[in-house]
Amino acid sequence: MPEPVASAAARMILHGYFRSTATYRVRLALSLKRLGYDNVSHHLRKNEQRSPGYLAINPQGLVPALEVGGQVLTQSLAICEYLDETCPSPPLLPGDPIDRAQVRAAAQVIACDIHPIQNLKILDRLHQNGLSKEAVTAWARTTIEEGLEAFEALLPETPGRFCFGDAPGLADICLVPQLVNARRFGAAAPSPRIASIETNCLALAEFQRATPENQPDAE
Repeated sequence: MPEPVASAAARMILHGYFRSTATYRVRLALSLKRLGYDNVSHHLRKNEQRSPGYLAINPQGLVPALEVGGQVLTQSLAICEYLDETCPSPPLLPGDPIDRAQVRAAAQVIACDIHPIQNLKILDRLHQNGLSKEAVTAWARTTIEEGLEAFEALLPETPGRFCFGDAPGLADICLVPQLVNARRFGAAAPSPRIASIETNCLALAEFQRATPENQPDAE
């Protein structure tokens, strides 16, 4: 598969973790744009994201963070849109404002409504508040299943190879990592349409390069 190419600017640094779905989104955007970067891993299970050194980079203590041109960018969708604006080919968002808003809405179902309430921080808090392991897993599973159903309802009526047409974009960048979490928590198998989109995405070298198991910090 072709390797990413570095931009003319200083090489970017991606702070993340191989299993983090939010970091996975950014890896996909960088891969689709063929942008080179250096990887710095922060092991979430060891709370390395809460170290003083990393908190100086991202005070939220979350991954990912992208260092670029002496600045630090946080929040995965904000980073993806920055990359789309500064490196517009191939586009992650369509040109029409209505189409753009629809793609953003679908992406945010995952990034804003599913992922935040089934991520490690929230699940650990549920454990600390007395929920059993089984109850916490059921919480995550239900959250994902309900969210993916809503996500699919926002897709165009006429199916394409990807979420919105015949090229991957921001919605696909959010969907594929979320499906990894869906399997982790034993969620119901995705619908035929979602499964087909995932298959088409993972057939691309750019998606293969960004998968968790292909990262240098994979365990």
